[in-house]
Amino acid sequence: MHKTLIPQLSITFLPQISPSKIEDQSIQFNPMEEGEEGVSYPLENEQTQKNKSKERGIWGIIMSAINWVIMLCDELHWSFVMGVIAVYGISQGLSMGLSRVTMQYYMKDEQKIQPSEAQISMGVIRFPWVVKPLWGLLTDVVPLSGYRRRPYFIFAGFLGVTSMLVLSIVDGLHLVPAVLSLMAGSAGVAIADVTIDACITENSSTHPTLASDMQSLSGLSSSIGALAGFIISGFLVHLVGSKGVFGLLTLPPALVVLVGLTIKDAPVRNHSYSRVNEKFGDAVRAMWTTLKSQHVWKPCLYMFSSLALNINIHEGLFYWYTDGKGGPLFSKEIVGSIYSIGALGSLCGVLLYQNMLKNRPYHDLLFWTQLLHCASGMLDLILVLRLNLNLYIPDYLFIVIDEGVSHMIGRLKWMPLLVLSSKLCPSGIEGTFFALLMSIDQVGMLTSTWAGGFVLHYLHVTRSEFENLWLAVLLRNLLRLTPIFLLFLVPRTDPNLPVLPSEISKTKRDTEMLTTDNLEMASLLDTS
Repeated sequence: MHKTLIPQLSITFLPQISPSKIEDQSIQFNPMEEGEEGVSYPLENEQTQKNKSKERGIWGIIMSAINWVIMLCDELHWSFVMGVIAVYGISQGLSMGLSRVTMQYYMKDEQKIQPSEAQISMGVIRFPWVVKPLWGLLTDVVPLSGYRRRPYFIFAGFLGVTSMLVLSIVDGLHLVPAVLSLMAGSAGVAIADVTIDACITENSSTHPTLASDMQSLSGLSSSIGALAGFIISGFLVHLVGSKGVFGLLTLPPALVVLVGLTIKDAPVRNHSYSRVNEKFGDAVRAMWTTLKSQHVWKPCLYMFSSLALNINIHEGLFYWYTDGKGGPLFSKEIVGSIYSIGALGSLCGVLLYQNMLKNRPYHDLLFWTQLLHCASGMLDLILVLRLNLNLYIPDYLFIVIDEGVSHMIGRLKWMPLLVLSSKLCPSGIEGTFFALLMSIDQVGMLTSTWAGGFVLHYLHVTRSEFENLWLAVLLRNLLRLTPIFLLFLVPRTDPNLPVLPSEISKTKRDTEMLTTDNLEMASLLDTS
């Protein structure tokens, strides 16, 4: 999430065992009755003991995870822990995994639109994530009915339920209201995401020793939910159709409504609504002051350009995947499994960056990952031209390799940009400014999506004509090289060192903006 930022995963719930506490487990050779040859066999006891040890190990991990969640419930309140699991794991992870495949088949089979039109529509649906800082500012400075969080959860849930019901019940829905309904559902997920981020920030302030545990809970919930959603998406679309899956997708936002009714939220008393405009104005002025610095706008320009120039032609490839004439005619179940492999590749990219590459300079790492990003795109070209068959590699095996490798490299390219973004945030408005940077990135991805739609339209890639699809793939791969020539905009600093000069990093503290209400602006961190 997506934008998406993936939190660092850590198995903090696993117990640490000291070697000194491990008891001697040597086998005792007791007298045994002799067999026909007068020989006893202690190896059977040793094998039995190994099996029991494995069972204790697996069961121990499960019990440690359960005890970890129980500990978080005791320390942070059960409603908060269940809220994190519901929003990140089900509303964002599971439903996003389900909706991706469902929306693609809905546009193709129900709306019967061209790939270029589907590409443009997908960009419109993601627009609520572009204005994510607005949702964050609203939850922070505009309490409703005396609460900052509960009303926004309830509103987001009802918005999602209503939009999914419209899509599942109304027959022959026109493209425009269908896209608006999908955009409303996307807005519901974005608002719930921002609101739970605010709750995490509040609890991180009051329980700083559990901050990493909360991020681990968020990341694990999102990753497991998305993987499960991708795995079952194809089967569900095959069984009940895309409209049936939209009906099932009313359940995650309904769960968000339940979160809003049960989550612990301190009431706000004597709030002055007359100061809302002043607070919004102060936030805008502080961010504009920071953006004017060349230490900030140059990296921002690079991040936007690297995303915008990576034109997205995924809908054209999807139509080709499922075509019976020019394409391999993958089934719905196969498409879902392909996306699940991509999710695993993305997770591998995060782990690889965290364990091996996080200390590499931004400039060097971005150079090599951008180069590999271009090279991995050539796998799509080989697949579209069916050259893999000349190498006796089946389509499914090749596309699984393609999806896993491409997503892993894409995540490796994205991670240093996220770290750099966090270093560009001045003290005091870290959350708000980081959300602004994520919105700039979302605009870059929206530009790439719409540009890809225009390319598909110009090359006459339609529902049944894919002769020029290889040209779209080749153009995309060549454009992926262009950000390399813009790397002079990226600082050549160590990722462990600050990027901003001291006079900028202290700007917010000098203005003392928004401190009177103790706003949790870090809630705006983009985890989609």
